[in-house]
Amino acid sequence: MEHPENDEAYKGLTVNSGIIHPDSVNPYLKASRFKRRELSVNDYVEGIIKGDTVILSRAVTLIESLLPQHQALAQEVIEKCLPYSGNSVRVGISGVPGAGKSTSIDVFGTHILEEKGGKLAVLAIDPSSERTKGSILGDKTRMEKLSVHPKSFIRPSPSAGSLGGVARKTRETIILCEAAGFDKIFVETVGVGQSETAVHSMVDFFLLLQVAGTGDELQGIKRGIMEMADGIVINKCDGDNVERSNLAASHFRNALHLFPMPDSGWAPKVLTYSGFYGLGIKEIWDMIYQYVDFVKANGYFQYRRNEQNKYWMYESINENLRNSFYNNASVDAMLAMKEEQVLQGKVTSFAAAKQLLDLYFAQMKK
Repeated sequence: MEHPENDEAYKGLTVNSGIIHPDSVNPYLKASRFKRRELSVNDYVEGIIKGDTVILSRAVTLIESLLPQHQALAQEVIEKCLPYSGNSVRVGISGVPGAGKSTSIDVFGTHILEEKGGKLAVLAIDPSSERTKGSILGDKTRMEKLSVHPKSFIRPSPSAGSLGGVARKTRETIILCEAAGFDKIFVETVGVGQSETAVHSMVDFFLLLQVAGTGDELQGIKRGIMEMADGIVINKCDGDNVERSNLAASHFRNALHLFPMPDSGWAPKVLTYSGFYGLGIKEIWDMIYQYVDFVKANGYFQYRRNEQNKYWMYESINENLRNSFYNNASVDAMLAMKEEQVLQGKVTSFAAAKQLLDLYFAQMKK
């Protein structure tokens, strides 16, 4: 193509046409050589049961996919893995931002693998941006020891705006990890909030991390989250912070005395430790296993898991109803119009919602 600069009007100014750049991809390279082989349900199940972490990772990706065909395949995999699950200790770990959750998980996990053996899966939930919907998924970089441990599996997942910062499919991922032979599961949540019910409903022991020296310690944790905690630990109890940590621990113990006894019959304990220096880690694990032995002895362990299964049945119903509503063609066609009417003040948001629901239910009756 001729450049306009080569016109007579621009005499004395010449632009070279340049050279033709070769294709950056080797034309003799067959793309099929790098095409990932599609796995069947049996391939997934056999690989997971054998403990193949590559296939396990692909199965978790399948679970997190929003494509209907992937969801159908994932459910088949989960159903076949279900008989091999349930044989683990599930620990939920939450705390205020900066409490040292990732560092603590690294220390906790390394300690328990060295002391008890077995395998550990860490499901780290990374907050998704409300603006871009993206996540950094960088928790693994802060778990230096566990990330290279041969008996650990770390899976960061985006929260995708789901309740309590828990990834939408973390519950199913736990089942797959247990089927793969992981007898210890950590679920790290985004942070502290009243909606942490979601993580509490999928773990056996809920551990709350806190730090001292940040002002009013009790203000950092509200009653809702404290009532769910089976144990509270004060991190960074080292150096000049020991006295403040012990004082914060006494404040939490006094606050817990004001709460009614949990249904488990276990009185939550408050401990101090230092994740950076690895101090007090054994005492925390002793507390977790004391709790597990205690609730297994009085029958609450199995009762809680049964209640969790029931909870997730209703959550699945709610999620599927929501998806069915928004994927309905008639609703989708009317949604933008109703949204515009609400913005213009022609109809209230409640009336618009009722009209859309009426349309949806009328479609269901046909």
